[in-house]
Amino acid sequence: MARTRKKPDTPTSTAQALGSLIKSCRDIMRKDKGLTTDLDRLPMLTWILFLKFLDDLEQVREAEAALEGKRFRPAIEVPYRWRDWGAKPDGMTGDALIAFIQNDETTRPDGSKGPGLFAYLRMLSGVNGGDRRDVIRTVFQGTVNRMLNGYLLRDVLNKVNAIHFTSTEEIYTLGHLYESMLKEMRDASGENGEFYTPRALVKFIVSVVNPRLGETVLDPAAGTGGFLAQAFEHLKTQCKTAADHQRLQRETLFGIEAKPLPYLLCQMNLLLHGVEAPTIDPLNALRFPLREIGDRERVDVVITNPPFGGEEERGILSNFPDDKRTAETTLLFLQLIMRKLRRQPRPGRAAVVVPNGTLFGDGVSARIKQELLTEFNLHTIVRLPNGVFAPYTGIPTNVLFFDRGGPSGDVWYYEHPLPEGRKNYTKTQPLQFEEFAPLIDWWERREENSRAWKVPAAELLAANCNLDRKNPSVQEDITHLPPEQLVAAILKKETLIVEIMGTIQRLLQEGAA
Repeated sequence: MARTRKKPDTPTSTAQALGSLIKSCRDIMRKDKGLTTDLDRLPMLTWILFLKFLDDLEQVREAEAALEGKRFRPAIEVPYRWRDWGAKPDGMTGDALIAFIQNDETTRPDGSKGPGLFAYLRMLSGVNGGDRRDVIRTVFQGTVNRMLNGYLLRDVLNKVNAIHFTSTEEIYTLGHLYESMLKEMRDASGENGEFYTPRALVKFIVSVVNPRLGETVLDPAAGTGGFLAQAFEHLKTQCKTAADHQRLQRETLFGIEAKPLPYLLCQMNLLLHGVEAPTIDPLNALRFPLREIGDRERVDVVITNPPFGGEEERGILSNFPDDKRTAETTLLFLQLIMRKLRRQPRPGRAAVVVPNGTLFGDGVSARIKQELLTEFNLHTIVRLPNGVFAPYTGIPTNVLFFDRGGPSGDVWYYEHPLPEGRKNYTKTQPLQFEEFAPLIDWWERREENSRAWKVPAAELLAANCNLDRKNPSVQEDITHLPPEQLVAAILKKETLIVEIMGTIQRLLQEGAA
């Protein structure tokens, strides 16, 4: 039985308490002249939380080692641990605190001279590579302190010190709060495309993809690490020996996350779940030419929710085939995922969350989907109901399940319903894992019903690879739609009719010939 990593007699921070503490920290930070917007405040708060979290984790590990009579080597040594400089309400403050954090040489909390905090963290190096010290070094390579007032910074540290990272629930709660702040930042800066994947959806995807011990698992758009953390929990139950656990720790889970804040939260998430040294690439997943991705870079499983609607710089587009270059980030990631799947001995498999536009898009989108249908086995499309990603976006979404054992035969569709009596999911009434029980039960036996139907891949190819197929058991009522949406719905139906008539005409001509 796995040990529970919880310090005795340490209170758990509730969602309400965490929310109140984070709000207090942000209010304090607004007074500092070095932080003008939340684009400055959120990175600052995130690295502070990371160091507090890390020290909580280290104290748990130290206590466990003592109980087992083992020697414990901390990732961060005295006097750079949070408890040495951040945890004392009457500890370093003012200019001395700022100097300790950001100067290359400084007076440390114990009065001795030595490297400043960030300088020390950037010099950390693991034993033979691949341990937590390497993770910390990577995290702090691009981290800076923007606060100018050391007294305000001390107030923030004292607030954060009241957070107790003693269970996985707290990191999930913090993740939700973090995502709420990201939404505020997006609203202010006009950014889009980064959406927190609900835990229930993550758990469903991992359960049906079913990673197996010995396989490699990749999330090329890892975000805060939800898919990888769930995969770790799924695979942990398959470990029977010390060698199994070692393989899971060092040779199984891989992520890529280029944005500093999600990258840091991803590290926190995985460390708390028990991944000793998460292997997360901090650079752009799309930076390599597809043609250079060979068998050594391929993996067994890809599970991911790539960014929606983003745009990549022109230099990135040159990494893709001439006829499949697009500004739509989702389509670039879809190509990357297809290329990263292992061919043999067992075909690699993937589950990818995509917006509706990917299903019915033409042009480059259609060419990518043609490759997906002819060279891969697109076996299932789960159509998710409205509001799954509330409150971050109302964009309808789907999950594509495919493997490298193509070409596709029949493509199964499953329309996941909203709970009875509900018109939408909301922030306070989100998607629940239990709602997937009928879909999980259906997954193995595959029978058509009021929620499930199949379409031959040949029919989809003939329709210019339009994958946007409605449930034939449900008659769509479009009479209540506003005029603009009504016109769009009629035009869409007319387009589909023209495509079907064209297919029938070609078949008749081929028969006559």
